[in-house]
Amino acid sequence: MAVLSDKAIRKLALEQGMIEPFIDGQKREGISYGLSSYGYDARVADEFKIFTNVDNAVVDPKDFSPASFVDRQQAVCIIPPNSFVLARTVEYFRIPRDVLVICLGKSTYARCGIIVNVTPLEPGWEGHVTLEFSNTTPLPAKVYANEGACQFLFLQGNEPCEVSYADRAGKYQGQRGVTLPRL
Repeated sequence: MAVLSDKAIRKLALEQGMIEPFIDGQKREGISYGLSSYGYDARVADEFKIFTNVDNAVVDPKDFSPASFVDRQQAVCIIPPNSFVLARTVEYFRIPRDVLVICLGKSTYARCGIIVNVTPLEPGWEGHVTLEFSNTTPLPAKVYANEGACQFLFLQGNEPCEVSYADRAGKYQGQRGVTLPRL
């Protein structure tokens, strides 16, 4: 596997619609986003699901209750201390069969104790990426919509995979908006 360069990412984005909308180059309006040397800095949309424990629910990945979240659409999201929010990328991704994508948090957030977590984007997957922002601090923390949230690194295999996420009809295929856990 090899990490794709900005030139290769640009080509896949423009010719195959791998990233839409695609920002060709780094934009430094707030927290940076767009194409970088060997990756793509995605933006967080203005849709947030803020974790709340008003109903004293148990977090169960096999029986997840949407009542555990409060929905907000806003330019800035305040994450309560030692809590988290779910959000999504502005960008919609279509991953080729010979590409695996890994997500890393941006250092601007990490240096503030805000950790971004997302699972790999598998070959053949497409959709908005659901992001988790964890506030590891004892203070409220801010996340800014329409600014950079994380960086995606694209790894290209020597050949396409035998069975893609789309072939398996993965449960998160084609997701739009913030998507809660599914079984």
